[in-house]
Amino acid sequence: MHVTHLSLADFRSYARVEVPLDPGVTAFVGANGQGKTNLVEAVGYLASLASHRVSSDAPLVRMGAERAVIRAAVTQGERSQLVELELNPGRANRARINRSSQVKPRDVLGIVRTVLFAPEDLALVKGDPGERRRFLDELITARSPRMAGVRSDYDRVLKQRNTLLKSAAMARRHGGRGMDLSTLDVWDQHLARVGAELLAQRGDLIASLQPLTDKAYEQLAPGGGPVTLEYRSSAENAGNAGNTARAGNAGGAVGAEIAHSRDELYAQLMAALAEVRKQEVERGVTLVGPHRDDLVLKLGQLPAKGYASHGESWSYALALRLASYDLLRSEGNEPVLVLDDVFAELDARRRERLAELVVHGEQVLVTAAVDDDVPGVLAGARFMVADGVVERV
Repeated sequence: MHVTHLSLADFRSYARVEVPLDPGVTAFVGANGQGKTNLVEAVGYLASLASHRVSSDAPLVRMGAERAVIRAAVTQGERSQLVELELNPGRANRARINRSSQVKPRDVLGIVRTVLFAPEDLALVKGDPGERRRFLDELITARSPRMAGVRSDYDRVLKQRNTLLKSAAMARRHGGRGMDLSTLDVWDQHLARVGAELLAQRGDLIASLQPLTDKAYEQLAPGGGPVTLEYRSSAENAGNAGNTARAGNAGGAVGAEIAHSRDELYAQLMAALAEVRKQEVERGVTLVGPHRDDLVLKLGQLPAKGYASHGESWSYALALRLASYDLLRSEGNEPVLVLDDVFAELDARRRERLAELVVHGEQVLVTAAVDDDVPGVLAGARFMVADGVVERV
């Protein structure tokens, strides 16, 4: 799969820009602040309905404009599609596929698939658990676009349940009569049902990623591993033993099978919610569920966060992205690989190894401040980006 044409209107710094693209390597070169990352950010948004740089759509709309439009022509094998997203901050976004307006934004997921490397990826290793949950859930959705609906359902149920808990907590603090919490049982069931599906998908993903991540780390930093991916469940921490999906072991063995069926995961979440009910009512927030879990990244016997060096952390983050890329490729629809200002962050050894590992991708989009940041092996099309102009050279 590759993008053959990218068109932007009022997206970030661009009033309008048209960029024809070819398979193989394409590099966008320009000084910082000229808009090169905006181009690949738009491609990534089509794949995930989210930006890798900001958490809301408002910064994606050019100052003074009401909306932004991302449009891309995409080819997979003999099939071509035109996909378009209209971003409307504060209102519902709109989508079109092959110029049909009878689709939801979620329907475009799966048409464009990307794996994106960016300086922000260091947060996968050094950042908060939310960064790693997002990594897992976006990759789950890339593998199975229907999971966007599951994630949306979970967020909706969680919001409703938290609203009820918050009201109960406020009533208790102000000395009022206890609220009727009978409806909380219903929300528990909804949360456990959708949460079990999300947990099962995460467990399957981690088992698939483990051997690929270990292999990629060895390629980037020979002899520096092994690496282990370990899922930490908030339900287990609540005292519900066994609800942890682990892939591999301290010795870096291959990933494990999914530990539990969806029915078992549902039952375990229900038990954990019952156990922490009192604390939740006191604090006014849901304390167990996929939104409170973490993916612990281990290097050797120790967690990478807090123990890995800067170079090791970079290698780990890159290995996770390379593993994601290899996984999606193995499932039959090769994603667009995006390398956003990554090479400037790497030493010469890691730069060359990464380039050699990705050079044969169907489509590789690279951004760099100067030509010298792009390894020579990544020869291909070049665009200069300056003052809102994208010009092929």
